[in-house]
This record gives sequence, structure tokens and C-alpha cells, in this order.
Amino acid sequence: MAKAQRERVVRMSVEQPLWRALTAYRVLTMLYAVLLFVFTRQKFERPWVAVAFLAVMAVWTFVTLPKVANAASCTKRFLGADLTVALTGILLTPLADAQAQQVDGPTLPTIWTAGAVLAFAIKGGWRWAAFASSFVAVANIIERGHPSRDTFHNVLLVWVASIAIGYVVEVARASERTLARALEIEAATRERERLARDIHDSVLQVLAMVQRRGNALGGEAAELGRMAGEQEVALRTLVSSGLVPATRVSEDAAQGAVVRAVEVDDEYGSDSGGPCDLRSLLAAHAGARVSFAEPGAPVLLEPAAARELAGAVSAALDNVSRHAGEGAQAWILVEDWPQEVIVTVRDDGPGIPEGRLAQAEGEGRLGVAQSIRGRLRDIGGTAELISVPGQGTEVELKVPRGKAGPAR
Repeated sequence: MAKAQRERVVRMSVEQPLWRALTAYRVLTMLYAVLLFVFTRQKFERPWVAVAFLAVMAVWTFVTLPKVANAASCTKRFLGADLTVALTGILLTPLADAQAQQVDGPTLPTIWTAGAVLAFAIKGGWRWAAFASSFVAVANIIERGHPSRDTFHNVLLVWVASIAIGYVVEVARASERTLARALEIEAATRERERLARDIHDSVLQVLAMVQRRGNALGGEAAELGRMAGEQEVALRTLVSSGLVPATRVSEDAAQGAVVRAVEVDDEYGSDSGGPCDLRSLLAAHAGARVSFAEPGAPVLLEPAAARELAGAVSAALDNVSRHAGEGAQAWILVEDWPQEVIVTVRDDGPGIPEGRLAQAEGEGRLGVAQSIRGRLRDIGGTAELISVPGQGTEVELKVPRGKAGPAR
């Protein structure tokens, strides 16, 4: 039974929208600075200074757009050069318009300067933001010559806002790492449970059968049965210990936290396929001791749900053959309702003694907990087991219609 593996990469980055917003902010504020100069150029004593700086700023803005696309391309060297351009524009303002110092007019780069500070905040957090905004504050105070209360107010506002944004970015990064770790644990748990079900349905049952047959035959076969029993216990312990790495998490400064999960396609096909008729998967169980009752129309389920539900039915029938006796009869009933699909597996065996399931789970025997309930839980369904000593056992498996094809 061949199994194909593929790697699915899930990228989580709350930073990326911030970089896109910063890119748009730089372009828009550059255009604003140019238009502001166009409409107020008459008051400039040396307009050629403003024209020269705004031309450099416009070219710099468009050329460096790829630099503010993500954290990886936004290097320290670029940040330093970008801040230098902003500071130069602030300090050149009195040279282009001497009256700007007296009336608290806008600087040449105007609010474009905040984009340079925001780049520091998104890249390095609140400490980097405080560093960059402090330089901007000093440049503004020098540019004014005799700063007014409004000057200090504006400087303080930029300083506090940039630090706050930097802090929010740091919190977001920490949340990404926490979420990535939680997804890793969840994926590892699901993979461990899936392997436990597969092993229980195959290897563990074979080892248990070898142990029983060996003890019954005696002699050298008894020794072989004893060894098989030891291996069964060791394998159950390994599966239950959680030593099955299913995912790996890395942190990429450019893309945020990254979770790489391994998906497995089995003999029933890929999850990306169309709906699957559940009846075709369960019909193989019909035989002399197993009666199969099905609807007349296809019972459509998504491939993943159909696989898990068929696996749970198979596990239930295995329990019948192992615990109900060789002469026990079993019945499979499939019901296709508008809101859910229900599969019932019933037998006429001796039933399950009270407390036996809890004892089995404590011993590492997870047939019901993993092969049946675990499978249904993975696809959003439920499994209910009803057993009365002397009157057999009934397992009712329910899958919501959301996991199935459209109701007919």
C-alpha cells in the first residue's frame, strides 16, 4: 500500500500587511509633499533647493519600494540611508524657505519623514523606533531655531506613536511564535493519533494474534508468542509516548513564523479529490457474519471523512471478531440524513463489562479511544458506544452534513 507524502507550508505573518501599508504610505506622502510645494512655491525664497530635494526624494521613494516590501529586504544600511534623506530634507527647509522657522510651517519632506521612522519600528520594534524618532526630533528642533510649544507637541507625538507601533509589532511577533508552536503541537498530536490508529489496525493486532496462537500451541511457539507480547507492549508504549514528530516550526524574519506540516495520502486518494461514496468503502465488510444495510442512493462524503469513518467501522468490526467470539453476528447500518450521516455497528456478543474500556486505555490499548473515537473527532463527528452485558454492543458513528456532500 503506497503512500505519497507532500509538504504543505503555512505562513503566518501579521507583519506583511504593515509592510504593504508602509509602501503605500511612502508613495502617497511623497506625492503630498510635491503637491504642497507646487501650490505654495511662491513663498519659497530659494525654490530650486526645494525642487532639487523633492526630486531626489521622489526618485529615492520609487527606487526603494522593493526595500520596504518585507523585513528581509529592509536592511540596516537602507534604514540608515532612508533616515538620512528625511533628516536632510528637514534641515534644508530653512535654506529653501526662511519664513518656515517663524510660522512653524511644514518641512520639505512633511509627513514623509514618519515613513522612515515607521520602517525602523516595523523592522526592529520599539527600541529601533525610539532611536529613529529621537534623530527626527532633534532635527526638527534645530530646523525651527526657536521651537514653539507646537513644535515640541508634534515631536513628542511622533516619538510616542512610533514607539507604540514598534511595541505592537513586537507583541504580534510573539503571538505568531506562540500560534506556530500551538499548531505544531496540535499537528503532532493528530499525526501521533493517526499513526496509533494505523498501527492498532495492523501491527498490534498481528502481534496480539501471534501471542494468543503461540500460547495456545505451546512449546517453541509459546516463546514466540511471549516475544510478540513484549513487542506489542513496547510498541503501544512508543505510540502513546508522543515521540512522533509531525511538524517543524521555523521563524523567518522575512515571512514571519512558518509551520511545515506533512500530509499523507493513502489508498483512498487525496483530500483534494471529489466526494466519495461511503457505501463502496463499507460494502467490503459484508459477509456470512456481517450484514450490511445501505441506502439506495450514494452516500457522499469528502475523501478524508469517508476514510476516517470507514476506518472507524473497520476498527469496530475488529473488536467484534476479537471480543465477541467467532460465532458472533454483526450488522452495519448506514443512514443518510439531511443534517448528518450515521453509521451503526451492532453485534450480538456478550457485551463489554463495566469499566473495561477505562482499564484498556490505562493499559495502552487504544482501540476504542483512538481507532474509533479519535477518527470521528478528527472529522468533527462523534462516536457513541452502548454496551449491555449479555446483550451485545452498539457503536453509533455520526458525521455532520458539513463533512458530506450535498443533501439529495
